[in-house]
Amino acid sequence: MSVSVIVLAAGMGTRMNSDTPKVLHHVASAPLLHHALTAARSLEPARIVVVTGHGAEDVAKAATAFDEACECVVQDPQLGTAHAVSMAAPLLADMSGEAIVLYGDTPFIRPETLEAMLHARARHSVVVLGFEAKDPGRYGRLIADGETLHKIVEYKDATDEERAVTLCNSGVLCASAKVMFDLISKVENSNVAGEYYLTDLPELARAQGLSAGVVICDESETLGVNTRAQLAEAEAAFQSRARAEALENGVTLTAPETVFFALDTHIGRDAIIGANVLFGPAVTIESGAEVKGFCHLEGCHISRGAVVGPFARLRPGAELAEDVHVGNFVEIKNAILDEGVKVGHLTYIGDADIGEFTNIGAGTVTCNYDGVMKHRTKIGKRAFIGSDTMLVAPVTVGDDALTASGSVITDNVPAEAVALGRAKQVNKPGLATALMTRLKAIKAAKGKA
Repeated sequence: MSVSVIVLAAGMGTRMNSDTPKVLHHVASAPLLHHALTAARSLEPARIVVVTGHGAEDVAKAATAFDEACECVVQDPQLGTAHAVSMAAPLLADMSGEAIVLYGDTPFIRPETLEAMLHARARHSVVVLGFEAKDPGRYGRLIADGETLHKIVEYKDATDEERAVTLCNSGVLCASAKVMFDLISKVENSNVAGEYYLTDLPELARAQGLSAGVVICDESETLGVNTRAQLAEAEAAFQSRARAEALENGVTLTAPETVFFALDTHIGRDAIIGANVLFGPAVTIESGAEVKGFCHLEGCHISRGAVVGPFARLRPGAELAEDVHVGNFVEIKNAILDEGVKVGHLTYIGDADIGEFTNIGAGTVTCNYDGVMKHRTKIGKRAFIGSDTMLVAPVTVGDDALTASGSVITDNVPAEAVALGRAKQVNKPGLATALMTRLKAIKAAKGKA
């Protein structure tokens, strides 16, 4: 079955009090738009069309960054939800399958819910997603008999009897592309706002002898984000769900409430995550790895048996092979650490390749940046890098080589060699006592002045 997804992402979001388009505000280290696109991609759609408006260029850039196959159209002027969907009609004119409308500011619609809507299409020409609201407030009401939907009534137009209904409209809608755009062409704007509303489609469908139906989801899926407070609420909801899923999937979280996941965090079974760990985008942790407390990870891959932290930072491009150990106050960026490498503490490894079973001493720095360009450090297998070694890239240290503590390494080190690159130590007998006596006298004299 061919499916097209239309994601409405044109709104300004004035209640966010922000110059940033609403759908580009982040939840779980990703724009709200990416959450909606994640749900869309779960259907393996033939086409994804994102309808932009406010900040159109930035929204389109974010959409194609998520999936370069996304197609973007601009709604200008913005004349309602039906008008927004109609912007996608020229792009989908040749599509004969299903079309689903999602919203860029509604991040938590589950793939299973969208599948249920597609299945309901076997019984109804138009399918609307509804939810039972604890506090219906000013939501549009779904007037239904079982799963048969008669109409959607906006709160301001509802009678007292209709306002007592708790089945509310999420806005998500499914129909064949042909039927959807045919019905939209019949929507009128004879309302106070002078806008064209997607909510008119069920009633228009029934007027043509077509059936409209409703699929009900949990209210938590329909959480929309219109304010900063709702953004914080969405973050909390995502983290709660992500923690529960991690635990269910066999991940140990020693203090679940202190761990924060990103939208695309992947953690294997039997991994252990300590307290106060923060995941940025694009992190994969294989089964059996451990991340100790107070670590910050983004754009990295940690293999089976590796141990990271506490207090470590892995930045984009960090690749840790099996049984690597990265200890406290270590930062790794754009570097590949092969099997069994140990970087115990107080070290920066950037733009580097480190061979298997090499040991990096405390205070080591790969000096990778010359102020204009980045340069790479290569360290072979089973090497030993002494504490406080400065590796001035580009530089190569061979297999089984050793650098002496406190060295500044500016030339390549051959395999099995010892490199010592520090100034010669000079001892001055008795000078310490004389120097201290002189300094104390100067301090005393200043105190009397």
